[in-house]
Amino acid sequence: MANASGVQAPWPQEIDRKDDTIHSHRLLVTGASGVGTTTLGRALASLQSVPHADVDDYFWIATSPPYTYKRPIEDRLALMNSLFLPRDAWILSGSLMGWGDSLIKMFDGVVFLTVDPHARMDRLMNREVLRYGDTIEQGGFNEAAHHEFMDWARGYDDANFSGRSRAQHERWLTELPCPVLRLDSAESVPELISAVTDWLRNDVSCDNRNS
Repeated sequence: MANASGVQAPWPQEIDRKDDTIHSHRLLVTGASGVGTTTLGRALASLQSVPHADVDDYFWIATSPPYTYKRPIEDRLALMNSLFLPRDAWILSGSLMGWGDSLIKMFDGVVFLTVDPHARMDRLMNREVLRYGDTIEQGGFNEAAHHEFMDWARGYDDANFSGRSRAQHERWLTELPCPVLRLDSAESVPELISAVTDWLRNDVSCDNRNS
């Protein structure tokens, strides 16, 4: 069963809901747009009934069409600190590289998702069609925004891209004080969840937290 991003969604019977491994952890699930960070983040949070949020919830001001106006950095951080971050355990999905580095000390671990670039762009195209339909086609209301977004997303795998890129992400990961788990999101969501819970159980201690 696949979701809008093309990532296989978990079947409830495939996941052991008795495992309380992530109850006491604060995790960031990050990666390029289209790798499935939100899908995995929501699944992990749902599994153990801990709060989940997506960085985009704070990054963008709610508009129609969405993703048009960025919230000022100080407002993003203030909102996150007010509504989400003080909790004992949570799953945060998305990227806050650069502007959100003051939050790094709160992470017990970071899950970094990757996937084949062509598969990622196919996922994003499918998601765009599902969200916006024929408005992204030639002459459509969202045509320009669609092409701008796809060009930006494609740039992630270009080391010379000026926006968020894999190269920048890799450098950012090497500077983190907490453990990092790398996963290929071509795997099913149950397989990804199993990998994360095994990692937390064996390798990640809440002693990593400095907050």
